Amino acid sequence: MGIPLCPESMDNREERPVGIPLCPESMDNREEITTSMIIESIELKNYRNYDELHMDFSQGTNILYGDNAQGKTNVLEAIYVCATTKSHRGSKDKEIIQFDRDESHIKLNVRKNDIPYRIDMHLKKNKAKGVAVNGVPIRKASELFGIVNVVFFSPEDLNLIKNGPAERRRFVDMELCQLNKLYVHSLVQYNRIVTQRNKLLKDLAFRPDYEETLDIWDMQLVQYGKEIILYRKEFVERLGMIIEPIHRKLSGDKESLHILYEPDVEADSFEETLRRSRSQDLKQRTTLTGPHRDDLSFMVNGIDIRRFGSQGQQRTAALSLKLAEIELVENIVHDYPILLLDDVLSELDNSRQNQLLAGINHIQTVITCTGLEDFVNDRFHIDKIFKVINGTVDNEN
Repeated sequence: MGIPLCPESMDNREERPVGIPLCPESMDNREEITTSMIIESIELKNYRNYDELHMDFSQGTNILYGDNAQGKTNVLEAIYVCATTKSHRGSKDKEIIQFDRDESHIKLNVRKNDIPYRIDMHLKKNKAKGVAVNGVPIRKASELFGIVNVVFFSPEDLNLIKNGPAERRRFVDMELCQLNKLYVHSLVQYNRIVTQRNKLLKDLAFRPDYEETLDIWDMQLVQYGKEIILYRKEFVERLGMIIEPIHRKLSGDKESLHILYEPDVEADSFEETLRRSRSQDLKQRTTLTGPHRDDLSFMVNGIDIRRFGSQGQQRTAALSLKLAEIELVENIVHDYPILLLDDVLSELDNSRQNQLLAGINHIQTVITCTGLEDFVNDRFHIDKIFKVINGTVDNEN
């Protein structure tokens, strides 16, 4: 049941035009959104500090509270892994499995349009993870994406604007992978080709006669790279239309936020740019051009807050980004995503807390926090409360 997370075979890939819309249907004709996707329960075995765990969730607001380092975030991480195959922390599978065990198991029960789905995921220390949906092993990661859509918001995300470009690319990639199976394939193939091309560039120091094989890799790199660029461009454009009014409201009509896609190279010039950069690639023995070097910029009233914004501006923009992410999922999949809030409310002032809570009261939400005192002012309804202590979870209501 091993799945190497390479969604499709290149040999069997269907031909398709570059630039297929991110959303298969027109937003103008989309049906009214109704909440039909709910996480019902999760089971963990040998997962981080959990020997065994079973939790049943409410379809409303679920609170996990307890001291730091007790295992609250691990529950959210396990949900995210089942939705995306990856940890939001960037952890490898062997880092998630308990130290003295060879594998870990996650079972996530989801109901979508009144149809039950069971996602079983076996994480293995020395092999590719195994994934099954309703007991049927899957071969491609793209078969898993979209069963459950999640939006994860942690304190680290508040630094998304000011941190390095790799984090912003990861944000775009993880959301696009949930929304577009074709993007999953293009991204996996592109990353594989970059890795192989970089290895070849290093090997040429010992085997210069291999240089002519670069043409083969370059052809594939351009093919998949163009697709990634066009998908990312459309994604950022649609996200930008949503984020502007959200941010204007958050800033009390004082700021106008525009998010811009900064491709390292344009799709129509990628092939020529790659050809011209080959001599430099050979010198530095790495691929210097392509969407693996893309970035985003965030302009507030015409100022690039990534470089010149205050911490408050950057945090507000990050909050706007997450709220826009929720709305974008609604627009595309015609359903609300599951929202995972990892101790993020403690990092926001009261005004930003209220803005966030006002935008999520209709969404199934799992929130972690250190204490319940932050939630006793009746700003929103709590449906289920769990106390987390050192790898054990007790339902308190």
